Amino acid sequence: MKPFLLTGKNMLPNLDIVIDTQDYEVDMKAGLETLQGASEATLSIVETLVTGKVSQRHRGARSVRTILKKTFKGSYGQIFSVEISDEELLKEYKKIGNPIFIELMSYFMKESLYLESPELSTKAQKIVDNLGGTAEALIKKLRISSMENIHKVSTTFDHDVKIRYRKSLNEKLVIANFNKTTVLALQAKESEKTTDIVASITRLNINTGNGRLLLKGAEETVAFGFGIEYKEVRLEAKKKFSENLDYNNGIDSDKWKFLKVIARPIMLRDGKIVKYIVTGFYND
Repeated sequence: MKPFLLTGKNMLPNLDIVIDTQDYEVDMKAGLETLQGASEATLSIVETLVTGKVSQRHRGARSVRTILKKTFKGSYGQIFSVEISDEELLKEYKKIGNPIFIELMSYFMKESLYLESPELSTKAQKIVDNLGGTAEALIKKLRISSMENIHKVSTTFDHDVKIRYRKSLNEKLVIANFNKTTVLALQAKESEKTTDIVASITRLNINTGNGRLLLKGAEETVAFGFGIEYKEVRLEAKKKFSENLDYNNGIDSDKWKFLKVIARPIMLRDGKIVKYIVTGFYND
């Protein structure tokens, strides 16, 4: 199949990766590993969105690939883009569109590091919902190698890294930031012990059971999920969580209702909890 050339309105977005250095240069080995991580993560997200499956091997030059473009002055920066040469896959991408792709790219990168992202637009949320368990599989894949590689210059030389969408010559939108703090999420371990928590549900994916909750008295939300496939979760529990979200939606936080939940925490080495795996709840 001949490559389908992307021109004009069909062009996929130009992206860049910026390594925060003062002298416009970076260690070559660490820099290349960071670029590789950015490429792997971008390809994994694109391929999942256009095929509906998480590929264990990237299609490379055959269908979907990342292309290095020019560098630029300032902190060390490299422009790159995605090229889709398969016409059917390109059609799937065009259904998504650049704005939604950028939104989802940011979402999946942040989710892989247990970071809260802005609430998705209706179209983006529908795409995530339709992916079902594939969305969680993609997030897990990103954690395995892509995120570790992206952080290489952060862990080795303490340089911050960001991936941006070059919307126009003068407008660059930051998709995700990486540093020596965000990399700690990759070392998170699930506790064998359960704990009781009191929390309100602030976000819930009704297809996967993943979401975010706010502990009573806390200011920052924490990710949560279930230890079994969501389809195996009892209907009573599903209703309990969705009803709590519905009740609290749109009212002042001092009037929120809370759930008493049994969960296993996923913690960083310093004890910070980045996610709860729900195993049960208490009836009122």
